[in-house]
Amino acid sequence: MGLIIGVGDNKPSFPYDYYYGVKINTTVADPALERVGRAELHVSLPVQSKMRRCLLNDSGEVVYYLHPTDSSKRDTGAAADLTGASGMVMVEIPEHYRKFEFDGTYLLVLLSEYALPGFHKVRKVYRSAYEATVERSTLKLCSVVNTDADYRGGNNNSGYDGTYRDFLGRPATQISLTNFRTYARKRGTAGYGGLGWNCDLYEAQLNTYWLYVVEYANLNCQAAFTSELTSEGYRQGGLGSGVTTLDGTKWKNFNGYYPFVPCGYTNSLGNTTGNVEFTMPFEYNSNGAGNYAGEYDAETAYAKGKYVSSGDDLYYCKAAAEAGTAITNTSYFTKQTRTVVNVPSYRGLENPFGHIWSWTDGLHVRIVSGDDGVSEFYRAIDDDPANFQDSNYTGYEKRGEVPRTEGYVKAILFGEYGENIPQAVGGSSTTYFCDYFYTVMPSSGEQLRGVYFGGRADNGAKAGLSSAATYFVPTNASADIGSRLCFIPAA
Repeated sequence: MGLIIGVGDNKPSFPYDYYYGVKINTTVADPALERVGRAELHVSLPVQSKMRRCLLNDSGEVVYYLHPTDSSKRDTGAAADLTGASGMVMVEIPEHYRKFEFDGTYLLVLLSEYALPGFHKVRKVYRSAYEATVERSTLKLCSVVNTDADYRGGNNNSGYDGTYRDFLGRPATQISLTNFRTYARKRGTAGYGGLGWNCDLYEAQLNTYWLYVVEYANLNCQAAFTSELTSEGYRQGGLGSGVTTLDGTKWKNFNGYYPFVPCGYTNSLGNTTGNVEFTMPFEYNSNGAGNYAGEYDAETAYAKGKYVSSGDDLYYCKAAAEAGTAITNTSYFTKQTRTVVNVPSYRGLENPFGHIWSWTDGLHVRIVSGDDGVSEFYRAIDDDPANFQDSNYTGYEKRGEVPRTEGYVKAILFGEYGENIPQAVGGSSTTYFCDYFYTVMPSSGEQLRGVYFGGRADNGAKAGLSSAATYFVPTNASADIGSRLCFIPAA
């Protein structure tokens, strides 16, 4: 077996046969990383390759796994039921072992299937394949593909049903972290300590982040996506820009910053990593429904400033056009370029960043106002869901301090457990950790803030797997913040 490099020297020994990882040079701005450990493991990716979509019932049992390249099917090839009737659509992130180590100016991130010396166990966790919605009749948090009114996303506005800004089949937003936690717990008392069901978990977000970083050896998750491997058989590039490139004003006029990508849009990818194109409705590019005059009709006159469609094409009326004016007459109509975004999926996790933010449980930030104030990061002790609450820091432990100003992340807290929370800003979209940290000071006193990850559809390069925001208290609800569904099996 080939050796890339060992930790501390280049001499092979027992542990080197069983780990693989990356080395982060904290003094170098380039986000491309050096691979360490066994070369063969960077090809086979034994931990990442076990990630797979499945249906999980409320007792925390896998009903069946989904087809590796088509999630509309079971792994047997039979049709799958993704509506919620048979279980929640989840991604199984397998148990594995991980080690974070300092070596001078280097940070080492190591993964293994085995309990090697100095490695800590990463428990199995299930994270929803899709951004979560809510079964409105029961207020249970869900991961489903279902366009029934009972699973309406957004803010549950039925007035949008059947329109260009339909919330049916979309993720749910306008819900606080506190309520997302409550809705997840309504799935039952299975799993860890009777509290296995949760909204998006920091530990699941953290697992996803480091699995990606080790697989792609790149801190820039928005690097261009390619399915081509290097000559050594390694992954290269990133996940692409994802759903991050919208114009904020147009998105606001379109649907008020609510989600628009249907859950399950990447089902054709199965467990593989890739992108699926999504073309924004005509009303987005016309900057609101009031400017869109519908499908072209030769017997209709069109006012200057209106937009009209013909098939899949959109045209702008640049001069008042009498009835009978051909849409191909460039003196009156100009064909528009429609906005297309790429919906990403990382090994079955659809929209792992971008589109909408994700409220994430198991961590808080304490922000004290003033020039002498502090911003402190707290993580729930042992990631035990029994400790999750939003009133104070009981059941949490301080893991470090975060920046007082926002900006692109230059350094992370890291530590023994690899916290991907920012320690310092001053980077850029293509240097150091490449993602953005959003924060704001309270006007006075101190606040317990929640944390949400991923960025939204108009954040551009600021979005990313570890893009984090600490703007709001956990009871805040916003149109652009959703969550995911997670499950922790019994210990």
